[in-house]
Amino acid sequence: MEDPYFGRKHKNTELHISIVIPVRDEVLNLKVMLRLLEAVLVDLDYEILVIVDREEDTSIPVVDEESQRNARIRLVRNQLGVGIANAFRAGVEEARKEWILIFAADEAGPLISIFDMFKLVDAGCRFISVTRYDLEGRRLGGSWIGHLFSWSANRLLHYISSLGLSDATSGIKMFRRDDFHFLTEGANSIGWAIAFEMTINAQKAGLTLGEASVISVDRLFGGKSTFRLVPWVLGYMKYFIMAIKELPPGNRPRIYQVVGDRVVQK
Repeated sequence: MEDPYFGRKHKNTELHISIVIPVRDEVLNLKVMLRLLEAVLVDLDYEILVIVDREEDTSIPVVDEESQRNARIRLVRNQLGVGIANAFRAGVEEARKEWILIFAADEAGPLISIFDMFKLVDAGCRFISVTRYDLEGRRLGGSWIGHLFSWSANRLLHYISSLGLSDATSGIKMFRRDDFHFLTEGANSIGWAIAFEMTINAQKAGLTLGEASVISVDRLFGGKSTFRLVPWVLGYMKYFIMAIKELPPGNRPRIYQVVGDRVVQK
């Protein structure tokens, strides 16, 4: 297999990254996540943007407290409209760094995948996702129905379309700030489905794609899940059909993955 990373100087310390975290009434999860992100990113040029939709959001006091301790943590009030898609837009508009990492406050697993994602950046990837369904990826906790539908949808898409990433529906994505406009152009997704739409648009645009395995642990520090089956199915079905229509079988792109300390071509 081709190995574009092997033999190259690691450039993680040169990465400039904005972490965008949309939240709604997260307290303990958010506080713990911010501290963990600080520990992971300590040697990097980073900022953490926490996006809220409402002035009464209980996440706000947490961000205010943490931002007094660390000026690289900032609160962003989304004025573009309620929802994840608009929260992403508001966060990216405020971002000052070259790279954007979309993150969730209630998932601890992706923390250990961040540096694998950085390796993929160093290898030349322009759009990077975590995967729960390939390599050493797994999903723990949360709704078993949600897990079943997510796993089934991703596996089915692999066979009936040319979608390259093994976990297109994961919300943890990394990309260049300048690419965000065409990745989300015309997007009106419900919930985290915008990450699925971005995956489709990234492949259509011919961006170099990469994925890093993740052990996804849903709400490790407590809280109530917002997963609802019917809205999830309705929200994602539109993009499932889009992937089949716009990415027909037969022209699957190269996917770069991290295996151990190496980046290899799938």
